[in-house]
Amino acid sequence: MLSSLGIHENPKLSVILPVFNGQEYLKDALDGILTQSFSNLELIVIDDGSSDGSRELIEKLDDSRVRFFQQPNQGLPITLNRAISHARGEYIARQDQDDVSFPDRLAKQLAFLEANPEVGMVGSWAEIWVGKEKSDRVMQHPTDDASIKFSLLFDNPFVHSSVMIRRSVFEEIGAYCEDKSRQPPEDYELWSRVARKFEMANLPEALMAYREVPGSMSRAGVNPFRSRLIRISGENIACYSGRDVDAPEIVAISRLTHGDYVDLPRGQKFYPMASVLKDAAACIAKEAGGASPQLHGLLKMKLSQLRYHYLEYRTGGWLGKLLAGPVGRCAKRAVKRAMAS
Repeated sequence: MLSSLGIHENPKLSVILPVFNGQEYLKDALDGILTQSFSNLELIVIDDGSSDGSRELIEKLDDSRVRFFQQPNQGLPITLNRAISHARGEYIARQDQDDVSFPDRLAKQLAFLEANPEVGMVGSWAEIWVGKEKSDRVMQHPTDDASIKFSLLFDNPFVHSSVMIRRSVFEEIGAYCEDKSRQPPEDYELWSRVARKFEMANLPEALMAYREVPGSMSRAGVNPFRSRLIRISGENIACYSGRDVDAPEIVAISRLTHGDYVDLPRGQKFYPMASVLKDAAACIAKEAGGASPQLHGLLKMKLSQLRYHYLEYRTGGWLGKLLAGPVGRCAKRAVKRAMAS
């Protein structure tokens, strides 16, 4: 039977692991944390109303660093916040029930944060596993602060289960948002707030395995993901570009970059939207002490993607068909007219 108090009464690190019907892969997730090369940790496991054998599996653990709690089903953000409220460590790391942390993950992330006090949170790259099989794919998100913050204008550049955050970050900006109108994606919403106060990083090494499985805790139930993503994306673009979040250019960019052509503000032109993204990139570069080649490359790529979606919208979807074949002079002139109109 596991103990409610660990050997380390003052653990350096708290790992939070929410569980909801995660029996199939839960043992791998637990073992990955309890066999880390860094051992001065506590593992806070909260069972969020599981109906499978997750509770019995956890109760069999013979490791006093594990602190186990149960509750009726509350959903992921509330469960994560409860785990954070119980955490005693100076640093708080995430772990999902179906992912696997490799042995040196926590040691390397902790060493990075100790050496870089200006960084509020750090993630890592991740191998992608499909069920129990390792694929040849790796999640390789941006690693430097400026590139991460530019990527946050549109999407989430972190593997949620790979993140380690200073406790002081939560104390300053709060924890996961429990407002259902803003989640999911609860992780993207939180990272967006962290970015406005702290530097961020990803270690350029796959320190864990991200498992693609259906019906995981973060994917279960009704998921109005895209509409929430578009709204938070717009907030981020507005913040760094100096525009109002409801400005037509902001609404158009956030919708177009996610392929949502419904209810776009009328009369939008491409070049004013491009200027918004350039202003946002310039703001991020200024905060970072100067533009980097990585940031320049990301800006160029996003402008290209935005141009494509804009032309798809303006031409009623014929652009994709046109680009699949030879493009003549007439087609190029039509593209230019659509861009300028």
